[in-house]
Amino acid sequence: MDIKFALETFWSLAAALPLTLELAATSIALGSVLALGLALARLSGILALDLFARTYVFLFRGTPLLVQIFLIYYGLSQFPAVRHSIFWPLLREPYWCAVLALMLNTAAYASEIIRGGLLSVPHGQVEAARACGMGRLMIFRRIVMPQALRQALPGYGNEMISMVKATSLASIITLMEITGVAAKLISESYRVIEVFVVAGLIYLAINFALTRLVALAEYRFNPQLRAPLPIAAELKGETH
Repeated sequence: MDIKFALETFWSLAAALPLTLELAATSIALGSVLALGLALARLSGILALDLFARTYVFLFRGTPLLVQIFLIYYGLSQFPAVRHSIFWPLLREPYWCAVLALMLNTAAYASEIIRGGLLSVPHGQVEAARACGMGRLMIFRRIVMPQALRQALPGYGNEMISMVKATSLASIITLMEITGVAAKLISESYRVIEVFVVAGLIYLAINFALTRLVALAEYRFNPQLRAPLPIAAELKGETH
């Protein structure tokens, strides 16, 4: 392995890191909002909303992300109604097509994770909150959502890691993120091993940082994970 070439490759790939992070962060942020809406639709008890959410999840979990990216980037432009719509300035851009595909895909998986978290909240706590006079919105905000987030966080962390790795597929629609730059370097140098080893190490570093952030969030949101205070500190009223 040529160390000098590997170092040069690292700096070339590092220049593409902001685009990879931007794709992942935008897709995860937008996808989480959509996922929450889908999870609430599944639990709404309204048949039409439940069927819509079930069909959505089935379609996006049952088809490859690569196919979804191709359909959005190449397929939507085939319809004149889309080309003449107000959305065309965004849909003709590969960046927004990639974000849209990643967002729709992660929402399908994340909605099931969030739904599991919502279902894990004991019904008795909701009844107790109602007995205390809390409204539905307050119960959701103060009782249901905090506990659902704690339960869903480990699974959602895995989904975020999958999204970071999935950004590599954006290179097939001309986006020069890490994998796109790596493919360009390989076509110019024919050095596959050095380029892909460096690219893999960069993805590994990103996901390691992400797992640490998720672990920190779990620690903050789950008091039972923290070591108990000494009795003397508790008597003085100290808290974490």
